[in-house]
Amino acid sequence: MDYIYWTIIGVLFLIAYIGLVYPIIPSVLFILAGFIAYGLFYQFTSFSIIFWVIQGMFVLLLFLADYLANLVGVKKYGGTKAGVWGSTIGLLAGPFVIPVLGIIIGPFLGAVIAELLVSRADWKTALKVGMGSLIGFLSSVITKGFIQTIMIIYFLFVVL
Repeated sequence: MDYIYWTIIGVLFLIAYIGLVYPIIPSVLFILAGFIAYGLFYQFTSFSIIFWVIQGMFVLLLFLADYLANLVGVKKYGGTKAGVWGSTIGLLAGPFVIPVLGIIIGPFLGAVIAELLVSRADWKTALKVGMGSLIGFLSSVITKGFIQTIMIIYFLFVVL
């Protein structure tokens, strides 16, 4: 049964990594589900209050990294709040409208369209903001992947 339990836990963690590039999948919930699955399959006594506090801080870091990367990426390249919102909407809608490439094209187009329509930016500025949005998204994926890896390594350190 150990193989089945660890496979389930591993699949939950894998889905969390898939959620890095498909933001409709709530990565952090799948990591937490992996922890809870371990507790249900084995025991929760392995998890101290310190474990949950540290993991909770990592969860907050994940949310902060996601928000700040997009905000900084758009703002650094001259974007407005409309660009941030457009980028976010494009990030969520992109994979559904254009499978596979939508995850990269979505935030870019969302930011560009929002800057053109709402902020009345010129094409050059809008394209620059779109590029900033894309850079922000990619840096967010890398940062969140690093944080998720630390969370999982810490989990394994505690339980093994």
